[in-house]
Amino acid sequence: MDLRGVLEGILFVVGDEGITLEEISNLLEIDIKEVKKILSELKGEYENSNRGLRIRFLGNAFKLTTKEEHKGYYQKLTSTIEKKTLSNSSLEVLAIIAYNEPITRIEIDAYRGVASDYIIRKLLAKGLIKEAGKSSMPGRPNLYKTTKEFLDYFGLATLDDLPKLEIKDKDNTNEELFTSIYKENSEI
Repeated sequence: MDLRGVLEGILFVVGDEGITLEEISNLLEIDIKEVKKILSELKGEYENSNRGLRIRFLGNAFKLTTKEEHKGYYQKLTSTIEKKTLSNSSLEVLAIIAYNEPITRIEIDAYRGVASDYIIRKLLAKGLIKEAGKSSMPGRPNLYKTTKEFLDYFGLATLDDLPKLEIKDKDNTNEELFTSIYKENSEI
């Protein structure tokens, strides 16, 4: 098996958080010297001018990033995206962030039950959310919160203008589930 392909997939999956040499070594079950060799080979392949990505070492982790020389195209893409309406998934993630900020991607995923990496990247590109530091949780994941652009987009002065959430507790009734749904038939 070609470990370069596996490493490429790993770099894609970890996204903005990146991955350390030690983590790669543990995942691939090879020593760090071999990891460096594979990383170097893969990095060389990405440096080719016909590739749109590169491998960078940022914030003590290796990440797959876009090439700086293509920046103008990506800016056009994000400005085109901004003109479009938000998807239901994007609105869901925005609501979770707005009501719980600052919040990590892992916590957002827990609320939703699905991965939110792609949506978070889109919302960051649109300027509706921003990174707000690092959590004290293990791994120090990024914290996200809404921006002024978010408030403008939804016509809010502050987050206090968000509708209040009412969570109704079904345990407030003293009825048992069985007796509340099923009525005894007196005809038998």
